[in-house]
Amino acid sequence: MTRNYKLTFRIGINALVCIFALASFAFAAKTLNLIQDDQGNEARKETASAAVRQLTDRDPLVRQRAAEELARLAAVEQRKVVEGYRLQEKNRRVNLALDWALYRMGKAERLFALVRAFESSGSEQARSYLVQLESSEPLYMFLESAKGRTLVGLLEVFARTGDEDTLRRIKSYTGSSDPKVAEAARFAEREISRRLAAPSNAASS
Repeated sequence: MTRNYKLTFRIGINALVCIFALASFAFAAKTLNLIQDDQGNEARKETASAAVRQLTDRDPLVRQRAAEELARLAAVEQRKVVEGYRLQEKNRRVNLALDWALYRMGKAERLFALVRAFESSGSEQARSYLVQLESSEPLYMFLESAKGRTLVGLLEVFARTGDEDTLRRIKSYTGSSDPKVAEAARFAEREISRRLAAPSNAASS
C-alpha cells in the first residue's frame, strides 16, 4: 500500500468519522428537542388541570384568575369542561373571564359576549382581554353596528392593537357627532400612527 493511498484512506476514514459524529449530534439534538417539547406540553397540561380545579373555589377572584390562566394557556383540551363551568357560573366577572378563555380555546362566538360587556360595568375587564388580541381584524365586524360605549371601547382597543388597515377603518369616526367617539377615534389614530412610525424612527437614528 503506497503512502499516498494510505493518506487518502486515512482522510476518507476521518471524513466518515466526522460525518457520523455530526449525524449523531443532529439526532441527539432532535431527540432532546422532542423530549423538551413533550415535557413542556405535559407541564402546560398539568397547569391547565390545576386551573380547572380552581374553578370550583368559593372565592370568585380565584375562579376568575383560573379562567384567565386557562385563556393564557389556550387549553383546548379543557374546553368542554370550561363550557360546563360557564353554564353554572353566577359571578359576572368570572363569566367574562370564562368567555375569554373559551374564545381563546376556539369558541369564536364568545367574542360577542366580550364586546357586549362594553355596555356594562365589565367594560374595563373586557378591554383588558381584547387588547391581547394579535390583530384588530376579529373586531372589525362590530364597527358598523357599534354605538356609544361599545364603539368607544372598540376604538380604545384599536389604539393598542391597530395597524394601517385599522387607521383606514376608523378615519370617519374622528369626525363623529358623539364627542366621546370622536375623541376615542382621534386617540386611536394617534397611537396607531405613533406605533407604526416607531420602527422607521429607530432605524434612522
